[in-house]
Amino acid sequence: MRAKAWFEKGLIYLVLAAGGIFSLLPLVWLVRSSLMNMGQIFELPPVWIPNPVQFSNYSEALTILPFGRYFVNTAIIVVFSVLGVIVTSSISAYSFARMAWKGRNLVFSLLLSSMMLPYAVTLIPTFIGWSKVGLTNSFIPLIAPAWFGGGAFNIFLLRQFYLSIPRDLDEAAYVDGAGHLRIFWSIILPLTKPALIVVGLFSFLAAWNDFLGPLVYLNDETKYTLALGLQQFKGMYSAEWHLMMAAATVVLLPAIIVFFIGQRYFIEGITLTGIKA
Repeated sequence: MRAKAWFEKGLIYLVLAAGGIFSLLPLVWLVRSSLMNMGQIFELPPVWIPNPVQFSNYSEALTILPFGRYFVNTAIIVVFSVLGVIVTSSISAYSFARMAWKGRNLVFSLLLSSMMLPYAVTLIPTFIGWSKVGLTNSFIPLIAPAWFGGGAFNIFLLRQFYLSIPRDLDEAAYVDGAGHLRIFWSIILPLTKPALIVVGLFSFLAAWNDFLGPLVYLNDETKYTLALGLQQFKGMYSAEWHLMMAAATVVLLPAIIVFFIGQRYFIEGITLTGIKA
């Protein structure tokens, strides 16, 4: 029985490892191509280890367009968007999970129903609204929505986590004279670190990879984000695969680093947010 259990467990790990390797092949191909010259990329049979390694591809690709300026623009949008989502979604989730007020369930149901609306459906009326107040071609339309709840999905995740926290903590704080603000700041937030990191990761990846929003709202090339810069680079040097792969690797690298740093909290937060409905 023990041998059978080990065999089944080994088989499961083997299948998962094979699936993981298959999923990582595009990323491996991207990185190896960024370190090769044009002749090596499409060699048959494929060569997976660059020889010689062309580190000059990165310096050449990143100096063709002002990627440094694009990185600063993207960082500004990402930092303020993530901060806005964490602040407003946590406050909204606390209201839905720990406070009793008339119409709470109805409002929460309406909030969840907004998740069925695709982003493209609301894009035109939203753009018209921002253009009426003269805020297009700026970062405000890309940042301001994060400061109004940050999306129904983030509020839903945090609400599920807050519901898993025992109510006894709130009642003890009430006895000591604490109000909702003190309970939220001193009790709820310190216990919700994994869930907040999950929301922060989701928000970071969404803002970092956003292409449609900057494409619609930004006209000045000095305000372009990395996603727009990469698209512009692709249009100018579509035949230079080694340079295009180098630029794409640099744009992708920060997202990979952030995910690996927070992956432990990411898994923990996703698990805990489903404890209680």
